[in-house]
Amino acid sequence: MAVDAILRTWKNIGKLLLFVFFKDTRNVLKKDELGIEIAHIALPATLALMADPIASLIDTAFIGRIGSVELAAVGVSVALFNQVSRITMFPLVSITTSFVAREDATSRSSAEAEQDEILERGPVVDHEMEELMPLVACSNTKIAESKNERRHIPSASSALVIGSMLGIIQTFFLIFAAKPLLSYMGVNSPAQQYLTIRSTGAPALLLSLAVQGVFRGLKDTRTPLYAIIVGDSANVLMDPIFIFTFGLGVKGAAIAHVLSQYLIVLILFWRLVDKVDLLPPSFKELQFGQFLKNGFLLLVKVIAVTLCVTVAASLSARQGPTTMAAFQICLQIWLAASLLADGLAVAGQAILASAFAKKDYEKIIATASRVLQIGILLGLLLSFILVVGLQIASRLFTKDIAVLKLISLGIPFIAATQPINALAFVFDGVNYGASDFAYSAYSMVLVAVMSIFCLFILSSSHGYVGIWVALTIFMSLRVIAGLLRIGTGMGPWSFLSG
Repeated sequence: MAVDAILRTWKNIGKLLLFVFFKDTRNVLKKDELGIEIAHIALPATLALMADPIASLIDTAFIGRIGSVELAAVGVSVALFNQVSRITMFPLVSITTSFVAREDATSRSSAEAEQDEILERGPVVDHEMEELMPLVACSNTKIAESKNERRHIPSASSALVIGSMLGIIQTFFLIFAAKPLLSYMGVNSPAQQYLTIRSTGAPALLLSLAVQGVFRGLKDTRTPLYAIIVGDSANVLMDPIFIFTFGLGVKGAAIAHVLSQYLIVLILFWRLVDKVDLLPPSFKELQFGQFLKNGFLLLVKVIAVTLCVTVAASLSARQGPTTMAAFQICLQIWLAASLLADGLAVAGQAILASAFAKKDYEKIIATASRVLQIGILLGLLLSFILVVGLQIASRLFTKDIAVLKLISLGIPFIAATQPINALAFVFDGVNYGASDFAYSAYSMVLVAVMSIFCLFILSSSHGYVGIWVALTIFMSLRVIAGLLRIGTGMGPWSFLSG
C-alpha cells in the first residue's frame, strides 16, 4: 500500500511538471502579450545587471595605472564592501519587488472593480445620477492613479525607510571596522582610505536598490537602467579627473564612485515621485514586520549560497595557487554567464506577484511555463557560446600553461551547467513571485548542507574536477527543489492539484 501511494504521488508530480514545462511550448518565443511583457521587463533588467560590472572594469583600469599596490588594495576593499552589501542587497530588492507588484495589482483591481460595479447599475434618473457622480469621479480618479498618476503603495515607503537605515548602519560598520578587518587581511593604508570613503556611499546604494525594487514591482525596468547608465558613465568620466587631474589617487576613485551612487539615487527618486506617493497616511501602513520577517528568510538563503561557494573556493586554495587561480577564473565566468538569467527571473517575479495578487491562475501557469522554457533556451545558448568562446578566450586571462590546462578541465562544467544554472535562477524568481520566501530559504539551507558534504568528499577524491562536480550537484539540487515545489502542488501552488 505504501509503495502504491508513493508511486501515485510521483505520478502526480510528473503530470504537474509536464503540464507546467510543456504548456504551449510552440509559443515560447511568440511575440504575444505575455512574451512582450516578459521582454520589456527582462531585457532592461539584464542590461542594468551588466552595466555595473563593465563600469567596475573601467574603474579598475584607471586604478591600475596608479600602481599594482594600489590596485591590489582597492581590489580587497571592493571585495569586502561587496560582501557586506550583499547581505542586505539581495533580500531588500527581492522582497520590495514582490510586495510592490502585489499591492499595485490589488489597488488596480479594486479600482476597476468599483468602476464596473457603478457601470453595471445601468441608467438612472437625474437625482440618482447626482448622488452617484461623486462615486464615479472617485472611481475614475483611482483608475487614473493606478495607470498614470501617483499610486498609494505602502510597501514602497517601507522599502525606502529600511533601505536608508541599512545603508547608514553599513556606513558606520565599515568606517569603524575598516582598519581591523583590512589589517587582518594584510593590506595597507590605501585600502583603508578607499573603503572608508566608499562606505559613505552605502546609504545611496541601499536606497537605490530599494527604489529599483519598487520600479521592478511596477514592471518598469527601463528607468533603473537609464539611471544606472547615467551614474556609471559619470563615474567613468570623473575617475581620471579625481585620480589624475586632482591627484587624489585611490581616494579620487572612491569619491567618483560615491558621487555616481548618489547621482543614481537622485535620478531614481526624481522619477519615482511622479509614480508613487511616498508618504503613507499613517505609520501603521508601513509593513516593517513583513519586510523584516521575509528579509531574514532571504538573508538565510544568501548566507547558505555564499557559504557553499566560499567552501568551494577554500578547497581549491588548499590544492595550491595554480588550482586556485584556475578555479577563480572559471568561477567568475560561470557566475557571470549564469547571472544573465537574473533579468528573466525579475520578469517572472514581477508578473507572477501581480497574477497571484489577482488570483489569475491561468496567467500564473502561463507565466511560469514561459519563463522556465525561455530559461532553458537561454541556458542552451550560453552553453554553445561558452564552448566555442572559452577555448579561445581563456588565454586572455592568463598565459600560465598549468593554469590554462586546469581551465580547460573546467570549461565542460561551465558550459554544460548553463541550462541548469539558468533554471535555478528562474526558479528563484518564480518562488519570489509566489511570495514563497520560507520555502526558498529552508530548501536552500538543505541544498547547501548536502552540497558542502559533496564538496568535501569529491574534492578529496577527485581534486579540482571533484569541486566542479560538487558545484554541478549544488545547482542541480536547486533546480530539483524548485521542481518539487511546483510538482507537488504545495504552498502557493496548491491550486494546481485542486
